[in-house]
Amino acid sequence: MMSSRLTCSVFLLVLSLSFCVSFGASPYISEDFITCLQSKTNNVTTFSQLIFTPVNSTYLPVWQAAADSIRFDNPNIRKPSVIVTPTIETQIQAALFCAKKHGYEMRIRDGGHDFEGLSYTADVPFVMLDLVNMRAIDVNVANRTAWVQGGALLGELYYTISQKTDTLYFPAGIWAGVGVSGFLSGGGYGNLLRKYGLGADNVLDVRFMDVNGNILDRKSMGEDLFWAIRGGGASSFGIVLAWKLRLVPVPERVTLFTVNITLEQGVTDIFYKYQYVLPKFNRDLQMRVQLNTENVGNTAKKTVRMLFNGIYQGRIDTLLPLLDQSFPELNVTREICEEVRMVQTTLQFGGFTTSTPTEVLANRSAIPKVSYKGKSDYVRTPIPKSGLRKLWRKMFENDNSQTLFMYTFGGKMEEYSDTALPYPHRAGVLYQVFKRVDFMDQPSDKTAISRRRVAWLRSFDKSLGPYVSKNPREAYSNYNDLDLGVGSATYEEASVWGERYWKKENFKKLIQIKAKVDPHNFFKHPQSIPVFSTPL
Repeated sequence: MMSSRLTCSVFLLVLSLSFCVSFGASPYISEDFITCLQSKTNNVTTFSQLIFTPVNSTYLPVWQAAADSIRFDNPNIRKPSVIVTPTIETQIQAALFCAKKHGYEMRIRDGGHDFEGLSYTADVPFVMLDLVNMRAIDVNVANRTAWVQGGALLGELYYTISQKTDTLYFPAGIWAGVGVSGFLSGGGYGNLLRKYGLGADNVLDVRFMDVNGNILDRKSMGEDLFWAIRGGGASSFGIVLAWKLRLVPVPERVTLFTVNITLEQGVTDIFYKYQYVLPKFNRDLQMRVQLNTENVGNTAKKTVRMLFNGIYQGRIDTLLPLLDQSFPELNVTREICEEVRMVQTTLQFGGFTTSTPTEVLANRSAIPKVSYKGKSDYVRTPIPKSGLRKLWRKMFENDNSQTLFMYTFGGKMEEYSDTALPYPHRAGVLYQVFKRVDFMDQPSDKTAISRRRVAWLRSFDKSLGPYVSKNPREAYSNYNDLDLGVGSATYEEASVWGERYWKKENFKKLIQIKAKVDPHNFFKHPQSIPVFSTPL
């Protein structure tokens, strides 16, 4: 008993000091918060090993593990007062209860692939709930389902599926380091989009903790909340503990190809035709177009280079006649095609080669780190050649640090209404545009070079405006962009950014659901679903 009391006292003293160091906060408030955490667990020693504060030598590495340190690791950006890395659901309940009781906000980090750092930074004292230790995955091949805990990454999910079967997969994103929860809670698109829709379209059930610590499933939460967390940002409503996913059939071998074309080789004409052909093409084909600029040799002259990355759910012999008939200009030949397992396509699109051992997908430290500022758009009408040439000239003004990705829509997406889920970018979208400027060669995003890049990106965003969707100009909520706005005092203020992510009807429905399940707005961040004093 004496040993237990001594352990508790040391634990409380260390954490109390760390809170005072972190904020200059009252030691009484800090100690009350820490005592609250301790009182909610049966094993103080074990729980203390899952809590990190600024006085711990491991605090910064834990925070940095899934953070964009180039952009957000600086003294002017507030880090969490405490990081809690639970291993069981009761520890999440304890952290939630104590944060509410003692006036701390909470941020929930499942993967950390978060463009604006909203899951691990804040302007106020906050607790970061990091689900890194809750990433179990249970694949049931016979039932074509998988239960995935809230802290799992897409790479871990893909690898686990591939260890059991080559004929099932999940229609999710291409970057292995993306968290499954964050991905699904924004809708989520990927290489199976045109055949099976969004990742969120293939969610069957959920384990979810509401603001009162109740654990709900689809039946007990009701269809409105189940609708909201699959595209409306689950972290506005509570904490996803696990998802039940529908796995979809894929061939044992699929076909990959990449076509590399420059401006001098006629890329303008080819991309112009791409806009008309690919969104209406056989839905077994998905294509991502990557656009960069580069200097020609050692000269000051610049050119555009596009990579047409294709993945076809079938064999080469079936693909080639289809492309020869509809898009011969792309010049896809047998020599540039490769037949691989579906899991190998994730390697290729994620920056590895298809020969890389698939184990790398489950190795978090092997996933490349990235740092950038990004923006998204949706194109519903083909951009004319004159417009494309204007955009190329605008890109030549930058220092080649930018990348554009165009992701083909159509196919299955044409079958969904805008209100089927909160994610509204469905029928009529030809392709999504993601544009970014990189900071990997800079110590921070505040250098003169970084600032010029961001200024260029914002200027390019304006240049693109006439050619993308309008009323609203649509944007992807998973590519959060604080440039769109953060105000939420009134609907008019919040609609500036909210209707761009979700459109008016969906945004208003999300606000109504939020008011019911989290009426005091505990779960919030600068672009979370708001709560208003009077109903809409």
